[in-house]
Amino acid sequence: MRNNFLWGGATAANQYEGGYLEDGRGLSINDVELGASHGHARVIHESIQDDYYYPSHQATDFYHHYKEDIALMAEMGFKCYRMSICWSRIFTNGDDEIPNEKGLEFYDHIFDELAKHHIIPIVTLHHFEMPLALVQKYGGWRSRQLIDLAVRYAKVVMERYKEKVNYWIVFNEINSLFIAKTPWHQAWVIYQEDENQVDLMFQMAHYQLVTSAKTVIEGRKINPNFKFGNMILYNCCYAHTCDPIDQMMLHDKLLPIYYFSDVQIRGKYTNTCLAYQKKMKAHFQIEEGDLEILQQGTIDFYSFSYYSSLVEGQAVTKSADGNLLDGGRNPYLKATAWGWQIDPLGLRISLNLIYDRYQIPLFISENGMGAIDEFKNQTVEDDNRIDYLKQHVKAIKEAIEEDYVDCFGYAWWGPIDIISAGTGEMKKRYGFVYVDLDDQGKGTGKRYKKKSFEVYKKIIETNGEI
Repeated sequence: MRNNFLWGGATAANQYEGGYLEDGRGLSINDVELGASHGHARVIHESIQDDYYYPSHQATDFYHHYKEDIALMAEMGFKCYRMSICWSRIFTNGDDEIPNEKGLEFYDHIFDELAKHHIIPIVTLHHFEMPLALVQKYGGWRSRQLIDLAVRYAKVVMERYKEKVNYWIVFNEINSLFIAKTPWHQAWVIYQEDENQVDLMFQMAHYQLVTSAKTVIEGRKINPNFKFGNMILYNCCYAHTCDPIDQMMLHDKLLPIYYFSDVQIRGKYTNTCLAYQKKMKAHFQIEEGDLEILQQGTIDFYSFSYYSSLVEGQAVTKSADGNLLDGGRNPYLKATAWGWQIDPLGLRISLNLIYDRYQIPLFISENGMGAIDEFKNQTVEDDNRIDYLKQHVKAIKEAIEEDYVDCFGYAWWGPIDIISAGTGEMKKRYGFVYVDLDDQGKGTGKRYKKKSFEVYKKIIETNGEI
């Protein structure tokens, strides 16, 4: 492993932060979203209604526990912490004339606390969060006006923290717009019955890609030393058989992944992008100057989430669960309690495939396993999580040391328990630290170290020895 490898963890404001109306924060899209704690997945209201529990309102309350939580991260030896900024905490309605100073001060406190413990912040500007008012007023990313509003928000944030943050990720899992079952999660729209959904999807993708590039361009004006990354929901996938048709189906499965990273890294709609546009019969508007912006605003590193793998082919019948993904089950793999297939070698394969294609530094911005934890004697004996962690660290070491992949960091997803993005549950836990809250947000909120806490601490101390 490289000596300066960035071991750490990752969270999202809407799953962790809480404090949803404190100090001038406006409503976010997540604040009107229910989860499995109500017996169903992903129900969206137009406004907050009485008699419902909305998981993001409290989450696991990093807003009031940030010093304690960052101290726990430091005790584990974190070198980096990948986090997101809540847009509606900075601009209450998204298009306000002036930013919310109290919101800016909150993140000042976070970055100062991280600096005190020598933890490098890696900041995501858009992590499935948008001020609800922008959805109500503009229709979310169906409006080109969102480009200027998103870039203005980013400029305010980057200018404010230019001496405190060097690593930026513009959009989390930007390709989920194409591969998720609903565009709400990434684009914050609900399709209307009479519109061409494919054309709108590609138009929104173009707006986000232009936003990404413009953010990079503006950020480099603020601080030329900034490093910008994308963030891809990586779909490690295998062909079901060696039948050439299955191999071609695998090729097509990967097109939505390459579409976004090709543009963000190569600065243009490549042949792969054009082929996918044709395959989907997509039409969208590119305004004058857009292609020049894409060319100028390319990123410095490729970051991605990796949790599991899937299978694609003609004879695939059993579907597997995953992080917004769909595909077939692999009979050679075990799965988590939520049906996510455990495939450490798939991470090594993915690192090689990505690096071979792009030849820029890689950062694993999310990896982890959701599990049901049994809290006894003020701890959790989470051997399943420890095994998952060790196997994936081994795969990273092999990719770096044996395959010469340039990977500079690894962030475990949800190192301190957070609410699930997909279901709003607390019982689906990822952390090395247990938070005493249930699916209804009831509990003390106290933090307790799990068995895996000391294991990850040892891995970091030894720079990857398992």
